[in-house]
Amino acid sequence: MASTSLLHWRADQTLLKSPIPALRRLIIEETDEEVVLSGSVPSYYLKQLAQETVMPAIGSRRLRNRISVVQS
Repeated sequence: MASTSLLHWRADQTLLKSPIPALRRLIIEETDEEVVLSGSVPSYYLKQLAQETVMPAIGSRRLRNRISVVQS
């Protein structure tokens, strides 16, 4: 099992505490260069909200938002 950095843990916890179920299901991955946010949400608003929710937890690291918007 790979170890998780403190930054990754903080970002993950931020999403897990969200009152919005779609945000709690998103995936956070960390590379040497960036933090990657992926998964799917039902609206562009939630895609942006997820990004804004995670930004304070990752500090100055680059965030790549790979969330897909899948409307039902």
